[in-house]
Amino acid sequence: MTAAACPDIADLGPDPAPSTREGCEDCLTQGTRWVHLRLCLSCGKVGCCDSSPEKHASRHAAEAGHPVIRSFEPGETWRWCFVHQTAG
Repeated sequence: MTAAACPDIADLGPDPAPSTREGCEDCLTQGTRWVHLRLCLSCGKVGCCDSSPEKHASRHAAEAGHPVIRSFEPGETWRWCFVHQTAG
């Protein structure tokens, strides 16, 4: 499935405001570390990537049912749909 064929990515509106710009919201609370940051495109929660010890972004997607994230790293604009396992 291509990004154009992924209905979750195709149906996205403007990016929501990030919950924080300081780092992974949950890692900051827990005092843990992250590798890269992701932004939930449903609610704006900032979480850490699956290379991070806690994998907060994918955990949030599974628990909240929010399918699409985007990179929250400077200069990166890619998106990922957990449901369709598709990048965009």
